[in-house]
Amino acid sequence: MYAIIATGGKQYKVAEGDIIRVEKLGVEAGETVTFDDVLAVNNDGLKVGADVADASVTASVVENGKAKKVIVYKYKRKSGYHKKNGHRQQFTKVKIEKINA
Repeated sequence: MYAIIATGGKQYKVAEGDIIRVEKLGVEAGETVTFDDVLAVNNDGLKVGADVADASVTASVVENGKAKKVIVYKYKRKSGYHKKNGHRQQFTKVKIEKINA
């Protein structure tokens, strides 16, 4: 059994017991979070649309953190312009506990 959920502008295919990284949720480690935006559920046949309107996915937060640094380097030739910048995207790691379909 798996489900497709949407959070943080992205879609994730999840099953019970999976550990995934999603965009930062603002929830502390150890707490539970419920994803109500379920797009599809596969349990002996794929269900989408109105069939999964009341479905939800329950997960527990494992940790919050930052991803590896991405270097952004801007450069324009012949003008002496160059600019170096770094960015670390924040994430929340969650473990899928139950798919309620």
